[in-house]
Amino acid sequence: MEYEFEGRTETEAVDRAVQELGLGKDDFDITILEEQKSGLFKKGYVKIRVHTDKIVPKGESKARVPDRVDAAVPAGKPRATFAEPAPQDEFEEKLVGFMEGVIERMGYPGKLFIQFRENHKIGLRMESSHSSILIGKKGKNLDALQLLANIYASRLGREDMRVVLDTENYRIRREESLVRMAYSAAERVRSTRGSILLEPMNPFDRWLIHTTLNDISDVHTKSEGDGLYKQVRVFYRGYG
Repeated sequence: MEYEFEGRTETEAVDRAVQELGLGKDDFDITILEEQKSGLFKKGYVKIRVHTDKIVPKGESKARVPDRVDAAVPAGKPRATFAEPAPQDEFEEKLVGFMEGVIERMGYPGKLFIQFRENHKIGLRMESSHSSILIGKKGKNLDALQLLANIYASRLGREDMRVVLDTENYRIRREESLVRMAYSAAERVRSTRGSILLEPMNPFDRWLIHTTLNDISDVHTKSEGDGLYKQVRVFYRGYG
């Protein structure tokens, strides 16, 4: 069966699907049908289609069943798939085993599971009672562990595969925090006609700031500094 859900973000729409259907996130696939980025004067909006082969419990969802289930995904919209958590092949088994060994030797043992599978991209989820330490200050420990995972994937002959490592949904929470930070900075520079220099960030976090503010015509961003952790300057166009 297929159902449709809406939310301000993809995460909110997925959470509604879980609540309405009474299923786990691993029990269905997701297709994004519509997506509108939030802005200074508009709210974000995401509409998803959920496909599941599981039987929805009685007292089932009030979610709308689409009239057409063969509608194509709009061009450019990603397809997010929640995966079977157990490793499915030798590569996944070695990758999971390697990372479990790394955190155990660090003194913070835990278990790893597959969070999602996409073309040339795989997500790993760590479950540990030491998650806060594994994340580290502003995610630096998690970034370092993710780098190790990608290096090991390359040594296994999978240079084409990007590994995303997460725990306690830190990356989702971090992205939401960065988006709020970006909009707050944009509001400040528009009111002061000046500029703001944000905290040092890794390349992905900087990219998120740039893309979040890209559609605001009178606000501009640029990276400053050297090394991996640069800072993003948000400034009003015409400043200086």
